[in-house]
Amino acid sequence: MISLSLSILFSSMIFVVFKLFDRYKIDVFQAIVFNYFTAFLCGILLYGKEWNPEALNDMTWFYFAVVAAILFISLFILMGLSSQKNGVAITSVAVKMSMAASVLGMIFLYNETVSLLKILGIALAFTGVVLVSWQGKGSDSKGKQSLWMLFVLFFGSGILDLVLNYVQNNALKHLTPSLFSSFGFGMAGIIGLTVFLVQLKMKKTQFAFKNVLGGIVLGIPNYFSIYLLIKSYKDTGWTDSTVLSIINVSIVVFQQLQAF
Repeated sequence: MISLSLSILFSSMIFVVFKLFDRYKIDVFQAIVFNYFTAFLCGILLYGKEWNPEALNDMTWFYFAVVAAILFISLFILMGLSSQKNGVAITSVAVKMSMAASVLGMIFLYNETVSLLKILGIALAFTGVVLVSWQGKGSDSKGKQSLWMLFVLFFGSGILDLVLNYVQNNALKHLTPSLFSSFGFGMAGIIGLTVFLVQLKMKKTQFAFKNVLGGIVLGIPNYFSIYLLIKSYKDTGWTDSTVLSIINVSIVVFQQLQAF
């Protein structure tokens, strides 16, 4: 239960930090790049002793880490932009109600039982995303242009949750969840840094130290939100779909309360 509660806390903090980026004029992309190196260092410094050389004999985890890295950075950039354009509360609903897509996937992957409660939850989640999308769209053209972000975040986050869940159940024979998270973040950081350096060379962006600070502030809760999510699947003893539903619904409730 501790890992579950902390996962909810750290995940909720991410949306708060994104909102602060807008207030302090932090470049979202640069902050996200440095956030991933911060998250990578968090895992290595805290859990580096857990490394098992046997992990090199079965590199299945590596390929999933690459997939996770691509999803990490692409969804995180979109999440930051959506938080600024659509609002934190609406974005958090789209991201965390993605558990509907994830739960559907888990039912098919692991033959989990289909209950009336799960069916209602999935239906309400899809309905909720549509409703908040229309709410956030407004009547102006900017609202209409940013609407697509919510739907991409909804389905993309669902795919990411499925990947992380599958890794926990099938790909971590000799690697701990803490180090898998670290390597995924490190790869995401390398991808982002490559793009950032190209942008600098083409003079399409300018470096600012405040973006590094923003990345550090974001990277710490980001690391622990993913690590504790994976750990919760193992620690609680509940079905994976139940764990994911509790975490995501709790985050949405937290963000909605904060919006008042």
